[in-house]
Amino acid sequence: MFKLRGFRNGACVAVVIAVALLAAACSSSSGSTTTTTSKKSNSSSSAIPVQSKDATLAAEVPASIRSKGSLTIALDATYAPDEFIASNGTTIIGMDADLAYAITQVLGLKADLVNATFDTIIPGLQSGKYDMGDSSFTDTLARQKVVDFVDYFVAGEGFYVKTGGEKFNGLASLCGHTVSVEDGTTEQSDAQTQAKACTSDGKKTVTVLSYGNQSQANLAVSSGRAQVGFADSQVAAYIVASSNGVFENSGTAFEVAPYGLALPKGNGMATPVEGAVNLLIQNGTYLKILDKWGIQAGAVSKANINDATS
Repeated sequence: MFKLRGFRNGACVAVVIAVALLAAACSSSSGSTTTTTSKKSNSSSSAIPVQSKDATLAAEVPASIRSKGSLTIALDATYAPDEFIASNGTTIIGMDADLAYAITQVLGLKADLVNATFDTIIPGLQSGKYDMGDSSFTDTLARQKVVDFVDYFVAGEGFYVKTGGEKFNGLASLCGHTVSVEDGTTEQSDAQTQAKACTSDGKKTVTVLSYGNQSQANLAVSSGRAQVGFADSQVAAYIVASSNGVFENSGTAFEVAPYGLALPKGNGMATPVEGAVNLLIQNGTYLKILDKWGIQAGAVSKANINDATS
């Protein structure tokens, strides 16, 4: 994911994320190690219009998917405001959940949302367990070797600290410190790469603490096991905004990159999904979804397939 789980649409975009102060909890109470399916299989969230089926795009869906009539969509629902568990303890909500419902409606399908640990989603796509990964994945050339991406959003990476803690700005500032990240994310790999760079420069290394979900990574910071948390910029901002003063942001967003909807490599779904996202951009639904979650600064003007350059 980077979790950048992030985006680059040609030129690098400087993203400043404005995050709404939402009342809902920012993570699942049970974490994402247990699979949880949304009870509403094709219900658009409040204020987001239900989409009509587009016959042309629906006809582009591979026959095997059309006959099934649904997409099994995996999300790591500990990553608010992109994907997280509602206050009822079961329903997956967030920007990516709203987008999943809208895309499937356009394609004449139902959306079955499944809460899954992030680093199991791409293997699940490869094995056929899931039809789409909709979990703030950063589109990278390395990931494109095993999945296709429909890029739909841009994000950066960001730091958050316990209120009153040491300030951090940029990867080099991590030298000599302990950082908390979620397993399988771009933040994890970037922190590990920076640890080597620190050592090469004769500085103290970075201690990287990796956790199975974002909730556990947050706890490491609040408990003092880690000095700084590292997540996608809009997620870090949401963690701070919903923490009741426990956390504060540190530094500015950096390493802007594309988010992509992950699909099994070469299975024919990338083209209709790309078309559905672009239809949602054109009819205004896409921006309504981003506005709802306070992350409109990450909007793109056009969805593209496998648009990453690194």
